[in-house]
Amino acid sequence: MMDESLIFDYLLQYISPEISNILFKISKDEKRKIEEIRLRNNSPLMVCYGGGDYYVSRNGKLIENEKYNFMVSKKHLFKTFQLVSNYSIYAFEEEIRNGFITLKGGHRVGIAGKIIYGPNGIETIKDISSLNIRIAREKIGVSDEIMKYLIKESNSIYHTLIVSPPQCGKTTLLRDIIRNISNGMPGVNFKGRKVGVVDERSEIAGVYNGIPQKNIGERTDVLDGCLKKDGIIMLIRAMSPEIIATDELGGKEDIKAIYEALKAGVILISTVHGKDLEDIMTKNNLGELIEGKIFERIIILDNSKGVGTIRDILDGHTFISVIN
Repeated sequence: MMDESLIFDYLLQYISPEISNILFKISKDEKRKIEEIRLRNNSPLMVCYGGGDYYVSRNGKLIENEKYNFMVSKKHLFKTFQLVSNYSIYAFEEEIRNGFITLKGGHRVGIAGKIIYGPNGIETIKDISSLNIRIAREKIGVSDEIMKYLIKESNSIYHTLIVSPPQCGKTTLLRDIIRNISNGMPGVNFKGRKVGVVDERSEIAGVYNGIPQKNIGERTDVLDGCLKKDGIIMLIRAMSPEIIATDELGGKEDIKAIYEALKAGVILISTVHGKDLEDIMTKNNLGELIEGKIFERIIILDNSKGVGTIRDILDGHTFISVIN
């Protein structure tokens, strides 16, 4: 398996040389942990990991005192954006309208700046003021130990919801669950099943030029950059999935599509932003799903013992822990 620090170094080719030279000096151990590289106009160069933000000095040291760090300028943002878009902004118009560009490897560059609207909504983003390079780290096997709580005796899967605050590993866990379901797990006598993925934010499979950059299993079909309300129906009609997995649920249209999948007898695995069960119960659309006991397993994540800490797994009908 590739050293995690090399994944960080690979991304430096997309960053302004003056900044990438500084980032290259960061220690290998710290490179393995970094989740985001933050570039903001007239602001300090920063990286994020483990729920914390760190300034980066000119000699590649991660520090908490901004007095000794490196400042990002407009020229750095402009050059980085050129490298990210391969000097062809028009080729990435659709992605830019969605606020990010996906790089080879499934890494994502978030974009902030002046939003330009047209007759059909957002047309582009100008005057780039911030870039957020999110490093897609794949952790094969992270779901292995919990699969026994998600597998039914009938070689099926429980409807499952992953609840997590931002940057606590919910997409990483979801991806590995998909891989295990798709490939099967002979050790627990589970045969692989057909999985359809609606990857609205291009984070689960990290599709680049039509090829998933992440290991999502051999029986998995992906709709990349597709709205859940459209993708769930499209998969049911065209790909005959047994399980459908999606990223973050939210709006009314998402919930409506969930009910359509249930009518078709499809198993659902999804994620949602939230601190705990009580938190998502207060959100109108999501609370409806919880109260309706649609999901049979609810996984609660946090970062209390590092990113991806599984705090609990609840029975979605009784809300009692199945692991404690």
